[in-house]
Amino acid sequence: MSSSRLPIQRLGHTDMEITRIGFGSWAVSGSGWRFGWGATDDAESIAAIRHALARGVNWIDTAAVYGLGHGEEVVGKAIADLPDADRPYIFTKAGLVWNPDDPQAAPRRIMKPASVRREVEDSLRRLGVDHIDLYQVHYPDTGESLEYAGGGFGAVSPNATPLEEYWQVMAGLKAEGKVRAIGLSNHSPEELTAAERIAHVDVIQPPFSAINRSAAAEIGWARAHDTGVIVYSPLQSGLLTGAFSAQRVAGLPADDWRTAHHDFTTGLPANLRLADELRPIAERYDVSVAEVAIAWVLAWPGITGAIVGARRPDQVDGWIGAASVELTRADLDEITGAITRSGAGTGPARP
Repeated sequence: MSSSRLPIQRLGHTDMEITRIGFGSWAVSGSGWRFGWGATDDAESIAAIRHALARGVNWIDTAAVYGLGHGEEVVGKAIADLPDADRPYIFTKAGLVWNPDDPQAAPRRIMKPASVRREVEDSLRRLGVDHIDLYQVHYPDTGESLEYAGGGFGAVSPNATPLEEYWQVMAGLKAEGKVRAIGLSNHSPEELTAAERIAHVDVIQPPFSAINRSAAAEIGWARAHDTGVIVYSPLQSGLLTGAFSAQRVAGLPADDWRTAHHDFTTGLPANLRLADELRPIAERYDVSVAEVAIAWVLAWPGITGAIVGARRPDQVDGWIGAASVELTRADLDEITGAITRSGAGTGPARP
């Protein structure tokens, strides 16, 4: 499928042409788990997804771990009664396994073959589809817990599954037709190279924003290997929407994972300064600060699309125009200066 309403681009070497912005379902996955965003309303979440599709978005990114399965269920309900011609591409992820008896525990990074095969069947059932368009490994297997809110990613257990083993399983799922394409999220260039020796890495999914620019090397690797790139958190979990303030952060509910993350604590002043410096550019183009921030991400060579979340339909309207914003060299120079002055984040400050 393709959309005539938004700019589209081929996803790596696959046969999928995707809009340059996709809908991310992490924030609509509900509360009651370690990395939730606070309470959500499923009816409103479904309305947000359907509004994004009505505005031309043609893909949804989700993951089994979001809401401990609930995120995929919400996506499944949102697309359940859509005609085939209007159905978006569905991208999901495996490899973060939770303990149903302790939903507040950090999920573990597990990619054992039997676990992956169980996960894909569970995802197919929750989503209500007969195949997954893009199936991704959420993180490298360490066998240990994911401690995202604390800023670390855990140690590596001696029982961790080698990349070569779990990537072969992913390639097998593609050969069987359960998934159309396979990808790696949060993997280093060295890990991507090791995987490429076994089977082509169709897509990578790193975090990337004007604040978090640390995945530039992975994006360069993908560009050199005809691999698609869909980046997550281009708005840095809302900080680059222009709608945040120290007061709003202080008012976040206790069960919102952002309250414990360094971007919203020690890093907050610099991040808010950067968002504020994007306002003059947004005003010149008569767009939102969020649309400028996303347009900056999409200006990077090699990036196919960006994943953006929304919990309400009106939030979609705040970023949907980003793919049509064409930043000039002068704009990019101005943003580079803003990044440098603010001291926000790490990584190269210009595409």
